[in-house]
Amino acid sequence: MTGRFQGRGPAELRPFRFEVGYAPYAEGSVLVSAGNTRVLCTASVEERIPRWLEGKGRGWVTAEYGMLPRSTHTRIHRERASSSGRTHEIQRLIGRSLRAVTSLPRLGERQITLDCDVLQADGGTRTASITGAWVALAQACLNLQSRGLLEGWPLTDHVAAISVGRVDGEILVDLDYPEDSRAEVDANLVMTGRGLLVEVQATAEGEPFEQADLDRFVARGREAIGHLVGLQRRALCDAGLKLPEQAR
Repeated sequence: MTGRFQGRGPAELRPFRFEVGYAPYAEGSVLVSAGNTRVLCTASVEERIPRWLEGKGRGWVTAEYGMLPRSTHTRIHRERASSSGRTHEIQRLIGRSLRAVTSLPRLGERQITLDCDVLQADGGTRTASITGAWVALAQACLNLQSRGLLEGWPLTDHVAAISVGRVDGEILVDLDYPEDSRAEVDANLVMTGRGLLVEVQATAEGEPFEQADLDRFVARGREAIGHLVGLQRRALCDAGLKLPEQAR
């Protein structure tokens, strides 16, 4: 294939940035930028839980996701009464990813909702949402801990996500929209800081792909996610937020 935008190598991420504390009224917030994709992630703590969890001695982490009308090149309709199938799928993915690294009993009977609002979309909005939502969730948990409301630290690990695809026969990480639209195979990988898989979504856009291709996607994605976890740590540290020892 011809060179990537801004001369990126196949395994190179777009410029990635966290602006921690972007929404001051939320218990946790971050504006995450991955190239030209920007997502505002906020964490809201509520002293209530879904009715089906009442009396079970554990909390809940859930997520909502949405794209602003002019986050793309043409206006998209604002979702109101009900979410589209794509939106519903993405917000369930974000929630599952965060719960995979959260000890819900340690939260107590409270709910943390992560709102991921796409301000600008250029590919990778769901993966940026997961990566940023973890930072906002960590802030919210530190907020609860500072107020003496947690019996133990609830986050068992970091979690982050990245897109990987085969474009013009070459495996690339962190696809922007032009690359994603041309991908022969498109995958989204969610992993913990220790490199354990949370979710793998891989789709052939044309010809089916080999198991060996999937193995290469996972290997390339694991390396990228390790880098993202380092950026998560650094962003919290630069904001003066110190994670408990077991969460590093």
